[in-house]
Amino acid sequence: MDGLVPAIVQEADGGRVRMLGYMNQKALEATRESGFVTFFSRSKNRLWVKGETSGNRLHVVSIHDDCDNDAILILAEPEGPTCHKGPDSCFEIETAPHFLATLEAVIAERAEADPDSSYTARLMDKGVKRIAQKVGEEGVEAALAATAGDREELKNEAADLLYHLLVLLKASNLSLRDVTDELKRRHG
Repeated sequence: MDGLVPAIVQEADGGRVRMLGYMNQKALEATRESGFVTFFSRSKNRLWVKGETSGNRLHVVSIHDDCDNDAILILAEPEGPTCHKGPDSCFEIETAPHFLATLEAVIAERAEADPDSSYTARLMDKGVKRIAQKVGEEGVEAALAATAGDREELKNEAADLLYHLLVLLKASNLSLRDVTDELKRRHG
């Protein structure tokens, strides 16, 4: 492919695929040196830093070759939406882990809101003790629904539990990534 390889950009935290571009050796070197994803633009016939116009750059976390050394996976932290049409991703797929990462970002945003306008902000305003109490309540309610065999109620209570747990993690300066890193460590 005239020295070009496909470069897939994936969110470092949520795992969502953001975009696909092409890199040559110079683009890869520029990416490593600058810390921002740099592609070779086939239409402009030059190196192109993603976000050079929009400001929606991609901070490189790590770069990986595939098993055949003919494609690159870049884990990045995005600065805003990635797609030139406005969405976060050029691929419109919302899987469960991606949605949890999206929800975590919404919780972080709402945690800074006026408590009069946001339930999340009110919870954060009450502190870790109250949020932990809500996690306990929702955990008990989920367990009771499961014991009763009420799948619909279990689904609802599990959703409440996950939401409140994400709020508790935020209030405790932890993230889903911290939790998944611990699970990976335990898994071996």
